[in-house]
Amino acid sequence: MAVEIKKVGVIGAGQMGTGIANVCAVAGYEVYVHDVSAERLNASLEDVAANLDRQVSKGQLTQDLRDAAVARLHTAPALEDLSDCDMVIEAASENEQIKRKIYSQLCPSLKPEAILATNTSSISITRLASSTDRPERFIGVHFMNPVPKMELVELVRGIATEDETFETSKILVDRIGKTIAVAEDFPAFMVNRILLPMINEAIYTLYEGVGSVEAIDTAMRLGANHPMGPLQLADFIGLDTCLSIMQVLYEGLADSKYRPCPLLVKYVEAGWLGRKTQRGFYDYRGETPIPTR
Repeated sequence: MAVEIKKVGVIGAGQMGTGIANVCAVAGYEVYVHDVSAERLNASLEDVAANLDRQVSKGQLTQDLRDAAVARLHTAPALEDLSDCDMVIEAASENEQIKRKIYSQLCPSLKPEAILATNTSSISITRLASSTDRPERFIGVHFMNPVPKMELVELVRGIATEDETFETSKILVDRIGKTIAVAEDFPAFMVNRILLPMINEAIYTLYEGVGSVEAIDTAMRLGANHPMGPLQLADFIGLDTCLSIMQVLYEGLADSKYRPCPLLVKYVEAGWLGRKTQRGFYDYRGETPIPTR
């Protein structure tokens, strides 16, 4: 069943979902955002409006285009409110059980021709698709963070994903102005398969006392010309997300080189998840971030 994407649903009003809603609205899609938290849902739309205001002030967007994009943003308090969407992009927590629960509640209300996409950064597309009523119309559309600024989207097909689903998804990604990298359905795909082990190794370097937080980040910024040190980047991504991806790699590839660093586990157990909790490898509660080790 061919489908033209006009209405896009986004599940999850966190950093990723908010960014996806932003770029889709600017590209001309009607966007419906769902989250279990009404407070987070309203904050998400406010964040999009604020981001678009910044773009207007910098001359990157006209006021008319900003106003049109904001008018295309809608809240969807219940999953049933996404029933008329042509494509729904799930951007919930990087937890397979949470995602499966969402699909079981969502699929009965979706129209048969609707495409269901996941923004997972590591979990098997084939396995997630098998828990839905439409594996042929299921695909991985992995946006990078922050979505409005990052140019890449990884498109990942499950074993059952139909060509039409893939081509329709490519059209959407092209329309929002992103560059596509097609990845095979292996644990963590391409970007995180390479990036997260580097971050995990940086944490091991800290754990083993080879260098301090500040020294490790300075070394990689100035020695490898990285725009952000690996520990600073881990805080930005979220240490819980970093741990989840490393666990997927470790379990999915059965190779000890992907074993999550015990220090990463300890930080997550402490609830020190990075910027979103104000503490991680840096403490963000003051005017200037301070290393915590």
